[in-house]
Amino acid sequence: MASASPSAASTQPTLPSGLAVFKTIPYAFILPEILCGIWVWILVAATSVSLPLLQGWVMYVSLSSCLISLLLLISYLFGFHKNSENWKVLDSLYHGATAILYMSAAVLQANATIRSELGPHSPLYYQLNTAASFFAFITTLLYILHAFSIYYH
Repeated sequence: MASASPSAASTQPTLPSGLAVFKTIPYAFILPEILCGIWVWILVAATSVSLPLLQGWVMYVSLSSCLISLLLLISYLFGFHKNSENWKVLDSLYHGATAILYMSAAVLQANATIRSELGPHSPLYYQLNTAASFFAFITTLLYILHAFSIYYH
């Protein structure tokens, strides 16, 4: 009976804290998610936002997910998770839901990019919208990779 307890504790993977967050593969995606999301937000804000309904959703998703991911990164850095199994479930659900939201935002941003090609300031805003679409899809991929890598570990 005494041998069952240590083996159960040893099978539970430890969650990283401190700088080990940047070296552990599922959690190392958090910083690139934040940086790419900031690029989406900056690039959409730099355009004329001719389609506020479409690009407003992109701005909302990118800004809110950047802030929540930043809070999650700070929580990991300071070790607020205390190696709880519930923390992994929360992290996986958050990144899965955010991947879905970011996919919808990336598709809407691509639609806004196509529509901005015909606008009055087409060369500049088209390039900014294209870059925003690119970073939106990259950020979506990062959130998907994070969610699946936590799920499979």
